This record gives sequence, structure tokens and C-alpha cells, in this order.
Amino acid sequence: MTKPFTPATGLRQRMIEDMNMRGFSAKTQHDYLRIVERFTGFLGRSPDLATPEDIRRFQVEQREAGMPAPAMNSHISGLRFFFTTTIDRPDLSRKLLRISYPRKLPMVLSPDEVARLLGATTCIKHRAALSVAYGAGLRVAEVASLKVGDIDSERMLIRVERGKGGRYRNAMLSPDLLALLRTWWKEGHRQGAMLPGGWLFPGQNPVRPITTRQLSRIVEDAAKVAGLTKRISPHTLRHSFATHLLEDGVDIRVIQVCFGVEY
Repeated sequence: MTKPFTPATGLRQRMIEDMNMRGFSAKTQHDYLRIVERFTGFLGRSPDLATPEDIRRFQVEQREAGMPAPAMNSHISGLRFFFTTTIDRPDLSRKLLRISYPRKLPMVLSPDEVARLLGATTCIKHRAALSVAYGAGLRVAEVASLKVGDIDSERMLIRVERGKGGRYRNAMLSPDLLALLRTWWKEGHRQGAMLPGGWLFPGQNPVRPITTRQLSRIVEDAAKVAGLTKRISPHTLRHSFATHLLEDGVDIRVIQVCFGVEY
């Protein structure tokens, strides 16, 4: 029996096309498709045949199963996109209720801890990648998707072409960070890892970029070597730099623009 949310139905492909048109990242697309698949499994029929009562029962079941509020809200985002954009049923989207919950303050490192973390990396490529996450305030997916041509040494900017939501922006590039990136560029060419017009941080196969999971593993390994007991991720570097800018007196609105945050 054919599953009701497969390429064969056309509905899945339509959703993919809708997400592609809006420049959604591969991760967001994967997550949204998985969410609609889960909802389809709950229904036992095609998701475009859902009723308001189906949506209510699905959310009740999630809550009773103990799903955390952030995960429930992620499901709501995926289903809202499907109902509102893919099948043009905003009436169903309005039945999805977001869950309020107390948000934890993000983990922040001190400047000294950041220096220890970067110093504990095992190679110039890893140090350069983490330095971009910190020194330019980039998200981990943004670091992974950088290309050599995104570094504008004349204007001292990093062009982030596929930021969150597919938006474009420029991030700051300090002289120290530029010098480190140039050192990595030379070493990458010596190793044969850099392809013309290729990724700034290529993976094991230079045709593909380093993955976000690899970057997360690099941070975790460096934190252990540096003796940092805090739970650290690549996103910790982004939050830390924003905090350090704020502590240095930089206007919060300037920080939001540089970091691609709407306000």
C-alpha cells in the first residue's frame, strides 16, 4: 500500500518545491518533511484531508506523550507551512497552538575561555572555522556553507549568502580573522583541499563542504582538550561574541543587524 505522503502522491514534491522557492536550508526541509510524515502516520491518510479535530487530537497526543515544548513548536512550524503554503488551508493552520515555556539563557564563554577553545583545536582549518563562528557571529550552517569568494578583503566583510530563512547579509571581518583565513587558504591549497571557487571549509571530499555535525564534533573535542566543563556547541561561539560586543558598548540594534536577527 502506498504511503499517503510520498513523491508518488505529488504532495511531498509540491512541498519541496514550495520550500525551495523560499530558500529553506536542507536541514529545515528535512525537518519539515519529517514532521508532515509523522502527522500523516498519525492520521493514517493523506495530510491534506486533515480536519480541525485531527489537529487538536495530534497536539493532545504529543503533549500526553511528553514531547518537549520546543519540539512541539517545531512541529507547529512545519505543519503551518504545509497547511498555509502547500495546500492553501490557513484555516487549519490557525488551529495549531504554540506552547509557551521558559527559555534558558544561552551558554556564554568568557574571552579567555574562547581563546583556550580556539587554541585547543588540532589544525589550522578547524581553528579558522571556529574563529569565523566567533569572530563574525555566524551560525554553524552559515560557516559550513561559506565559499572562498564570500571573503571580501577589500571591504573587510564576509558575505553570508544563505543565512537563516534564505536571507543575505554581510558579516564583519576583522584584520586578525582575515590573516588567519589567509593562512588557512595557503595551507588548504598546499594540501589540495581548495578547489577553484570552492568551499572555504571543504569536507573530506573537497567537492562537498564540511558538515555541521563535523563542526559540532570539533567544538566538543576542543572543549575537552581545553578543560572546559561547560556544555559547548558552535552556537555558543556566536552567543559569546554577541555578548562580548554588548559588554563593549556596541548598540544592540547594530549587533542584531550584523548577526542577521530581525527586531
